[in-house]
Amino acid sequence: MAVNFNSLNRQPSTLDYTHPTQFRFDILKLPNVEYTITSANVPGISMSGDAILNTRFKGVPFMGDTLIYETLNVTFIVQEDLANYRELHDWITGIGFPKDNEQFDSALRNEIQTKPGALPVIPKQTSNVRNAPVLNPSVLTSDATMHILSNKNNPKIRVNFRGLYPSSLSGVTYNTQDATGEGITADVQFQFDLYEFEVL
Repeated sequence: MAVNFNSLNRQPSTLDYTHPTQFRFDILKLPNVEYTITSANVPGISMSGDAILNTRFKGVPFMGDTLIYETLNVTFIVQEDLANYRELHDWITGIGFPKDNEQFDSALRNEIQTKPGALPVIPKQTSNVRNAPVLNPSVLTSDATMHILSNKNNPKIRVNFRGLYPSSLSGVTYNTQDATGEGITADVQFQFDLYEFEVL
């Protein structure tokens, strides 16, 4: 690609800066959570697998070939009936099934039934995990979208997250001495396959 050395043509076409409040975050699997989100980040990205080529003068760094994404961190206001918190809690417990294997089996069954064409529903007579056919646990993931808005609240950039699932959910702390009257917030961390930018 040719480099343009004309200083007039190298000036930026957009002089507006992104604002921390100009965003909208949507998680396909969490309808209650997306309307109470107060903060979300575009995760950082780094490279691993770097090597050093030794020469008689100095070591020369050589680029790696494996990408590492930081976690997606989301903060949301907890609803009075904990509906949005329970959405995330049920998602995590379905993946981790702390009580019995049936929790994981039930989570898979519910996801398959809500995703037409994904996979056939497990017959009831084979609902026990030990007897059921092996299923793809990727049905327990979800896609998410973060819209970066302009100063007129028009979408400018869409960040598409693929294969997203929660890896950590903070607790909910009640305090009788809290006189601020502000809502209680909770934090959730997500892992994902990748994210891509889409200019709108």
